[in-house]
Amino acid sequence: MKKLAYLCSEYPAVSQTFIFREIASLRESGFDVTPVSVHPQSQLEVMTEAEKQEAERTLVMTRCSVLTILMMHLIILLGSPAGYLRMVFSAFLLVTRGPKSLFKALAYFAEAGILVRWLRKREIRHVHEHFAAPTAFVAMLAAEYGNIEYSLSIHGPDVFFTQEEGMLSEKVLAARFVRCISHFCRSQLMRITEPGHWEKLKIVRCGVDPEVFDERKSPENLVPELLCVGRLVPAKGQQILLEACSLLKADNIPFHLTYVGDGEDRKSLENYTQRNGLHEQVTFAGSQGHDRIQEFYNRADVFVLPSFAEGVPVVLMEAMSKTIPVISTYIAGIPELIVDNETGLLAYAGDVRGLARNLQALLSSQELRRKLGKAGRAKVVRDYHLHRNNLGMAELFRDTETSQ
Repeated sequence: MKKLAYLCSEYPAVSQTFIFREIASLRESGFDVTPVSVHPQSQLEVMTEAEKQEAERTLVMTRCSVLTILMMHLIILLGSPAGYLRMVFSAFLLVTRGPKSLFKALAYFAEAGILVRWLRKREIRHVHEHFAAPTAFVAMLAAEYGNIEYSLSIHGPDVFFTQEEGMLSEKVLAARFVRCISHFCRSQLMRITEPGHWEKLKIVRCGVDPEVFDERKSPENLVPELLCVGRLVPAKGQQILLEACSLLKADNIPFHLTYVGDGEDRKSLENYTQRNGLHEQVTFAGSQGHDRIQEFYNRADVFVLPSFAEGVPVVLMEAMSKTIPVISTYIAGIPELIVDNETGLLAYAGDVRGLARNLQALLSSQELRRKLGKAGRAKVVRDYHLHRNNLGMAELFRDTETSQ
């Protein structure tokens, strides 16, 4: 059985259930996957029982005492002094480039030592990291030790905005392979790497299980229900959605909007709702577990995600798989999922009136909602099927065996 480790900043996490599903799918394909989380899990109270069980089996770095960390480092130092010195040298370089922080370099080095010890103890030689986030520095340093390699899944867009500080090109070059979730994502990595390295950039889309997110019955709401699922943060454009709703209200178009999620923008969004008399039309439901999210999807007439910056949001795939007509924006990889007026509707990011026109079009036509909902599900089943796409990940991981 092929052994792997998945390294995350926090796992499992409410906002990243797709990683949980990806790991589950790989296990079904015969992989022995050990999850490693830098930080302990938050929001366990809203997670499913399966996710809570996964949290119990996840190795959490920050639960290690200082003495334990020192012992782990001593063990790997004695195991390979040369490998350990390579890790030290690479960590030192992070003081002069990339993060340019002694504190961060020491933290990544300490975590890399923990990771190496855990991997060697479990005879795991490949670790996979999502997002090319700071945890990728940990994987990079661990790989310097020897007999360990890593791979990345890159979603964007944040890593493209901070590519120098995050040393994105260096992370890509040192990786065994890089899984890109869209053509847009791959193109951004092609922009910062030499053509000779483009072969390692593999497109494997994210996905959802169409049997779990099955076709829902058409809701019979007296007032049409709009749904927006996601963290309440500036990148999601939820403020624009409220402004578009203000235009709908001014035109006496009935609707109700539910936000599912939490985040730094919640207070400002609630304040806007109160100031503009939308408190009866808008509900903030907060963070919800995977088991409860289906209830919100089943009640929705329209799903809206007016993002400013995204990869390819899994929540759009979930809504489309449920045959809910979706509205989003012309950014990044979203047009690869949503073809305007075929599998959903698109507006320009930040265009309040364009978003309002799309909302009005769907709210006023049950036939358009039905047509786009059916086409959206067909698109997901064809191109964004979780288990089918994860076979692509499985093949990439099996190919790593030839280098070990």
